[in-house]
Amino acid sequence: MVDILCLGEPLLEFNEQQPGQYVRSIGGDVSNVAVAVARQGGQAGMLTRMGQDSFAEEILQLWEREGIDTSRIIRDEEAPTGIYFISHGPSGHVFDYRRAGSASSRFRPCDLKKEHFEGVQILHLSGISLALSDSACEASLRAIELAKENGVKISFDTNLRLKLWSLSRAKALIQHVGSLADFVLPGLDDARQLTSLENPQTIVDEYLKMGVEVVALTLGEQGVLLATQDGMREQIPGIPVKLVDATAAGDCFDGGFLTEWLRTKDLLRAVRYGNAAASLSVQHFGAVASLPSREKTESSLRNE
Repeated sequence: MVDILCLGEPLLEFNEQQPGQYVRSIGGDVSNVAVAVARQGGQAGMLTRMGQDSFAEEILQLWEREGIDTSRIIRDEEAPTGIYFISHGPSGHVFDYRRAGSASSRFRPCDLKKEHFEGVQILHLSGISLALSDSACEASLRAIELAKENGVKISFDTNLRLKLWSLSRAKALIQHVGSLADFVLPGLDDARQLTSLENPQTIVDEYLKMGVEVVALTLGEQGVLLATQDGMREQIPGIPVKLVDATAAGDCFDGGFLTEWLRTKDLLRAVRYGNAAASLSVQHFGAVASLPSREKTESSLRNE
């Protein structure tokens, strides 16, 4: 049984914590979400295409330790698993990727089966899932179609990476997928580029016009703006913390929010919960290492 199925690319991560000193870990936005879901007590699964190399084995071992379902993984004997590097500077963290021709970029619609979506409650994917390649984009769209046929809700994080595609193509495809999604979870910087709007209130209005049921716009230190089709609108304030590394903070929010929504069906509770989880994650380096447990997240909520 999988509550939240995450579709997209896992990567090996090298995070520079001191000049020239990198800590090796595992990343990739939807993989981070799957780990976040598992640590918050949800049942997560991954749907992706991976290589047969040692990097892929390392990633699979992590997922197995975290209790993430790997039965939907397609292995590729010819293509490698992607890697990326994170450096830190005055303007925040910078990503450099080595993923051209990766196994995940070779993901195809024919890799998908209707059975992949049976028993799933939410399919989660991101803008990166769409941007990897034309075939990965087509596979993502086909996954949404199959998920909807099975009554699965769609969660979408816009997660804009302009190193992967042009802004014009990103706008068109992200708007299309956003119109199909039940939950859209954009960050403010991405949303401003994708909508050409500045004001958070106007941005969530734009997503609601697309037909999205729930928009949770993350605002960094300012918290999260929640808006729904039935008129709910509330800004949940940020939690003051010392920022160490914002890597995977949005993914952490997504995993916490979706898990708590499935558990309680209370949107405000779910947003507060995801907000608390993300505030814990930014106090530590790395993607996976920074993702908190349910116990730590609930403790943070109690101490607000």
